[in-house]
Amino acid sequence: MSNGARHALGVLAGLLLPPLVAAGLWFGVGEILVRTRETFQISWLGLAVVVASAIVLAFLAGSRLSPVASLLGGLSFTALGILPTVEMQGLRVLPDRWLPAIMEAGFQTVAFSGVLLFLGVALLVVSLFPSRWRSSATPADYSVPYASTASPYLPQSGPEDATRPMFRE
Repeated sequence: MSNGARHALGVLAGLLLPPLVAAGLWFGVGEILVRTRETFQISWLGLAVVVASAIVLAFLAGSRLSPVASLLGGLSFTALGILPTVEMQGLRVLPDRWLPAIMEAGFQTVAFSGVLLFLGVALLVVSLFPSRWRSSATPADYSVPYASTASPYLPQSGPEDATRPMFRE
């Protein structure tokens, strides 16, 4: 895959996956919170959604696709993680009832506990490693630069040498 295609797919993943992770995390945590308060039971649906969100987040952080994906996700999670800190200083920036009730409970739990800020900074740090910005290595060239003799380690032509690991005279 070329470098341009890798970064283009990274931008696409960086724009599509972080909102899915955030929605899954907010719904899953909200579902667990509401179900535990109302019925004193574990919400298996909420746990499954949180686990699925964690898997997508791990793909975002650790894939060789492009660091642009984790950079965009880190910027969005960091911005959402800073909003509760701004609200605690007295400036109202979050609207009321902007999410469904379960998701809003999950957002407030995750945001005001600092988890969104933690995820955002973690994704930003993952994006900074220089090895993630490099393209994959070029394949090694095993051709013989001179024509004097063939290498005993390269495959030989002929039916009798097809299964032998080394050329024998």
